Amino acid sequence: MDAGQMTHPELDALLRWYEAMGVDIAVDDQPHDRFAEFAADAAKPRETPRDMASQPARAALAESGRKAPLTAPTALSTSMRDPIQKALSASAEDVIRAAQEAAGAANTLDELRAALEAFDGCALKRTASRLVFSDGDPQARIMLVGDIPGEDDDREGKPFCGRMGGLLDLMLASIGLDRAKVYLANVAPWRPPGNRALTPHETAICLPFSQRQIELVAPDYLVCLGAVSAQGLLGAKDGSGTARARAYEYELGLDPAPRNIRAFAMLHPGYLLKTPTSKKYAWADLRAFRKLIEPQ
Repeated sequence: MDAGQMTHPELDALLRWYEAMGVDIAVDDQPHDRFAEFAADAAKPRETPRDMASQPARAALAESGRKAPLTAPTALSTSMRDPIQKALSASAEDVIRAAQEAAGAANTLDELRAALEAFDGCALKRTASRLVFSDGDPQARIMLVGDIPGEDDDREGKPFCGRMGGLLDLMLASIGLDRAKVYLANVAPWRPPGNRALTPHETAICLPFSQRQIELVAPDYLVCLGAVSAQGLLGAKDGSGTARARAYEYELGLDPAPRNIRAFAMLHPGYLLKTPTSKKYAWADLRAFRKLIEPQ
């Protein structure tokens, strides 16, 4: 049926069905022949993975007098290729190395945000509405890192918004905390289409930025919310349901004096909304975490 012949209730029902199926992003009004674009793009000179790294971060690296791991990138032209095609044309190892360089060159949270804004090695950036970097106090003793931004996060540009954020706020309040007194972030700073799970390659690209963000905040306690966070940051072998039963230490690679901080794994608020019966485990974890951070 043509959309012009549909009633408002029918259109509303169709849009809700699209949203339920994960089709919640309008990419373009006109169809594109991506195969033809890829064939035409393959004939162009290839851009090296170092050009995916953040220009502001490299400038900061040069000012600090530290030697860049790769030679300085060439200027990006206005005819720069589609970032998705750049990621495809480079090897997975090269893209991950470019992410490590861009993240490592950032010496402040503002520089890290700028590096992420400039980084074009992750295809998630092309489908997300905006970068979801952080919320809360960057000087906080407690940092919570989730898995991926949700739909509300993507709309607001902050992690843990909407119903998921409301539940997290209640969880924090139950042990005397609120988001103004902690620092919130995600492993992935861009929402995957339809809130699908991250691929291993996407996780490997995003992890250097997340790890650098933790180093720059330098909290005393790290809380990993969800399986991707627990596995990527703490090396947990299974999902967060198993990881939550263990205590961890996380090494902050601070120069010149690295130090270990206490780390904790908990169930993600999004999981708890889907599985309310698991809230009893979350409450047990919150009480254990409260005891951990209480002054001795």
